[in-house]
Amino acid sequence: MAEARVAILGGSGLYEMDGLTGMHEVMPETPYGPPSDTIMIGDMAGVATAFLPRHGRGHRMMPTELPVRANIYALKTLGVERVISISAVGSLDENVHPMEMVVPNQLIDRTRQRANTFFGDGLVAHVSFADPFCATLSAALSETAKEVGATVHEGGTYVVMEGPAFSTRAESLLYRSWGAKVIGMTALPEAKLAREAEMCYATLACATDYDSWRESEEPVSVEMVIANLSRNIATSKEILQRLVPRLTWARTCRCESALGDAIITDRDAIPREIRRRLAPLVGRYLDDRTND
Repeated sequence: MAEARVAILGGSGLYEMDGLTGMHEVMPETPYGPPSDTIMIGDMAGVATAFLPRHGRGHRMMPTELPVRANIYALKTLGVERVISISAVGSLDENVHPMEMVVPNQLIDRTRQRANTFFGDGLVAHVSFADPFCATLSAALSETAKEVGATVHEGGTYVVMEGPAFSTRAESLLYRSWGAKVIGMTALPEAKLAREAEMCYATLACATDYDSWRESEEPVSVEMVIANLSRNIATSKEILQRLVPRLTWARTCRCESALGDAIITDRDAIPREIRRRLAPLVGRYLDDRTND
């Protein structure tokens, strides 16, 4: 029986989640090591919900160090179907001001050092990733953000950089020339792994600064980010407390069957150990030899 259907991934500043009752902690074992921290599971107005601070409590992990495969795999084994990510970002758009929010619909990957797939070692799958965020979940997130009075921008491209340093001015101007709206460090490989795990994934990107492109502003710094985080986090929590209880409808999006036509490896050629490792993800597409 599933322990949770919805998961919240807390970004910078969001290390605990209000509104969860009957909480208990779990630390699922995964083939990729432990997740970022213990996962809190509780009830949010009738919906079994998991909360995981992606950087660990106390913000102990850099974006490059995050055990993203372990995080997503652990949530999958708990029965999670929908993942809502909260992320602090820099604005690359004159019209997206600090303290405003964006629910992006596209990604550009500028990371270089991150494991970004569950597949390999004898099992090859190519998921469709043209639209990296779940449109249904993103729409619900945007609508709820408006209800609480947040200024929210629907759609836009999120550039995911490696970090941990912030952008140079030249890089920031380059990303603006591409038409990107925000920049952050954590949406990938999360979104890609969530798709491979057939989870719906959406991001509430909370703008804290103008990155480094706006010469009339001081370039982004940790001090600036932290100064703007508290209000953003308070608003994010209010949005989540309204949204999660509504996430009870049956999924009809393509996220829930993303692997249906993605596995290209001949079933007879898949090594037994890989079948076992990836059983929570691919078991329904393979025969009963998965558990031999």
